Amino acid sequence: MAFNTLLANRIEKLLSRAEQSFETRKMMGGICFMVNGKMCIGVHEDRIMARVGPDQYEEALQQAGSMAMNFTGKSMKGYVFVDGNVVDTEPQLEYWVDKCLIFNPMAKSSKRK
Repeated sequence: MAFNTLLANRIEKLLSRAEQSFETRKMMGGICFMVNGKMCIGVHEDRIMARVGPDQYEEALQQAGSMAMNFTGKSMKGYVFVDGNVVDTEPQLEYWVDKCLIFNPMAKSSKRK
């Protein structure tokens, strides 16, 4: 599945500017940015996948263009999709990148199979 490479490049620049070391991994039909070995933020089609954590989940859902992240018929609590149209400006995208980076140290790593 294709993903918005322009949006992915913008996220990559923000992570680099924040002096975060990260790696990219193709997964969930898009690309994910892994920080500290954990999924932090990603791009799926023309929207971002933001891992904000369970404590910030309800607040994140109240933001413009956000919706529950759902791949399997069940919402993934702590993760939201954000429509790419609402992150057109640098401050808008930086808001979500920052939310994800704040949660990342508390996030649990997925067990490798």
